[in-house]
Amino acid sequence: MSRENITIKDIARELGISPSTVSRALKDHPDISQATRDAVNELAERWNYRPNPIALSLKSGSSKTIGVIIPDVVHYFFSTVISGIEDVVYRRDYNMILCQSNEMWEHEVKNIKTLLSSRVDGILASVAKTTTDFRHYRSITEKDIPLVFFDRAAEEIDTDSVVIDDETGSYKAVIHLLRTGKKRIVHLAGPPRLAIARNRLNGYLKAMKEYRLTPQDEDIVKCDDIQSAERIIPALLTRTPRPDAFFAVNDLTAAQTLMIVKRHGLRIPEDISVVGFTNSQIATLTDPGLTSVDQKGFEMGQLAARLLIDRIENRRGPVQKKIITSELVIRGSSSTR
Repeated sequence: MSRENITIKDIARELGISPSTVSRALKDHPDISQATRDAVNELAERWNYRPNPIALSLKSGSSKTIGVIIPDVVHYFFSTVISGIEDVVYRRDYNMILCQSNEMWEHEVKNIKTLLSSRVDGILASVAKTTTDFRHYRSITEKDIPLVFFDRAAEEIDTDSVVIDDETGSYKAVIHLLRTGKKRIVHLAGPPRLAIARNRLNGYLKAMKEYRLTPQDEDIVKCDDIQSAERIIPALLTRTPRPDAFFAVNDLTAAQTLMIVKRHGLRIPEDISVVGFTNSQIATLTDPGLTSVDQKGFEMGQLAARLLIDRIENRRGPVQKKIITSELVIRGSSSTR
């Protein structure tokens, strides 16, 4: 007999007992003799029997499994979020199915179909950059399946969410640059369709306004990845007057910008300061170290997972919008101290 996809019926047939007896023995039911329980468990272990979660969910109405959709699994921030989610999920005796959209709407739609067909009890999701149509997310809530957004939320859908205080975090970063004497601060922005990008831009504008500075259109540039930085930053360095600081929407862009500035023979932070947003591992590996807004991914993952599981286990209550307080971590890319 093939030892793949072993079922309770296979074990029952081998031992000459009923499937219901096997089921109760696996649950250590007191009505089943110890000898039978031992025989069933020994064979189940030897044959590597594992319960079918979909079959269990059909019977119990719960799969004890949640789905998670992230834009990019190799991104440091999302990896820390996953760690936070796992920390809660396993302590609460749930399982997790992880999907990656790769920042593509099409993949996101397929991810959701996969998770729904797997009968997950709820879904955690961070929206892809390219997503402008949110009907696939609305289909989740219409099926009365709990949905919690983290980091990137779809504002069009009224559901639970956990985000960082993007605007305040951005404001802290730019105020820091202004206090160090920088005035010509260029914001390397994300896609305006994303709420996090708009909020970080708003924080930048708020800080500049507080210092009575009015950024020009060319001071706000869509540039949120390494490739964009390589294409855009060299041209910005030829401007007159030259920018004296860059505030980037994420650490990868900030770190690449720092390298390009140094490649052009400019000193950091004396000539140009650079600040990022995430406080990822790369922020400690650049030379000098990168000042960055700590996005607290692990804490976000924990909070999002707790919120989702609480919602699964108790559907009642108002929608919750949780906001995590950010922290500016100052390093050598913006300070000579």
